[in-house]
Amino acid sequence: MPQRAATIVGGGIGGLAAAVALRRRGWRVEVLERSPEFTEIGAGISLWPNALHALEALGLARAVQALGAVEAAGGVRDRQGRWLTRTDNAELARRFGHPLVVLHRADLLRVLTEALPADSLRSGSEVSVVRDGAQGPVVAHRGGESRPDLVIGADGLRSVVRRTLWPDAADPRYAGYTAWRTVTEPLAEPPSEGAAIWGRGARFGYTALPGGRMYCFATASLPAGAASGSSEYAELLRRFESWPDPVPALLTAVPADTVLRHDLYDLPPLPSFVSGRVALLGDAAHAMTPNLGQGACQALEDAVTLAHCLDGTPDVAAALRSYDLQRRPRTQAITRRSARLGAIGQLSWPPAVVLRDTAARLAPTRATLRSMTPVLGWTVPGDPVTEKKSESR
Repeated sequence: MPQRAATIVGGGIGGLAAAVALRRRGWRVEVLERSPEFTEIGAGISLWPNALHALEALGLARAVQALGAVEAAGGVRDRQGRWLTRTDNAELARRFGHPLVVLHRADLLRVLTEALPADSLRSGSEVSVVRDGAQGPVVAHRGGESRPDLVIGADGLRSVVRRTLWPDAADPRYAGYTAWRTVTEPLAEPPSEGAAIWGRGARFGYTALPGGRMYCFATASLPAGAASGSSEYAELLRRFESWPDPVPALLTAVPADTVLRHDLYDLPPLPSFVSGRVALLGDAAHAMTPNLGQGACQALEDAVTLAHCLDGTPDVAAALRSYDLQRRPRTQAITRRSARLGAIGQLSWPPAVVLRDTAARLAPTRATLRSMTPVLGWTVPGDPVTEKKSESR
């Protein structure tokens, strides 16, 4: 089979992972990123066992794990600091083959970019037109025009590719709450366990990064576009400095100019992730809230599955239909589950909060782990799925 070419729109985690996966299979790839550099401004990222299985398929799991931290345990606490649920990371690894690993998003992005030749990474290449005609896909961008065999739209929540080829798709929907993210300076005695603390209409979470740093995140139910009266760091202090230990100490260790704030959105379900020889991947296809920590994990699964579906067939459109049959039901179910968990975490009516916390405290640990199996139990796919196989499941 002659060498095939793919143009990937978007140089984030999903787009770069797709480039690595295809290049390992002999494809010629180019990654078009509109920003002047391939960088990541985010804070921490949780890579659950399913994501590490995907990275294993890309040959990058060891490199990524070497840059991350593995906590002994974590879970959910209430506003008084009492544990509601707890998860043992060793048990996660035993059940699903890998532990939960946390690292800085920039480190993950660096591993992915270093796995690709420099001439395939094209920054400052904003895309203006994507179309798929009888002669094949065409992508017009700042650097010229590309005519690949395959186009992958990995350009995020506000995807240009989705807006162009899925013009009737619903707009992203606001989840009802905003999020702050930051990373502390190294701590002399960092917490040994991570946690998400559930309050009333607000949450605060923390988890370990290498070098004694902690990744912190917080949410509050606010209208979309609401602005802080002062700095975002001052807003964090105002809302959370009275929360239970170790929150006050963590906030003290946060550099004031590093706090990021983003309103949270997810994407209503699309009828398909593919259009001819164009496929959507990651947030462009199934943007989800971060409540399950699965946004990047699902993008990595997408990349590995897409490359697998393209193996051994010259029919790109047929391979993409197989990709859609595998990925759309799973990712849309996880998007819904993440939205439900966020709604529960953001409850603010006092009786509902008491009921929520009581139910969480009474749930057996085994049941909690079992409930995670449909999300974390993913493995690298075998044979590509066909319509007939999909309908029989």
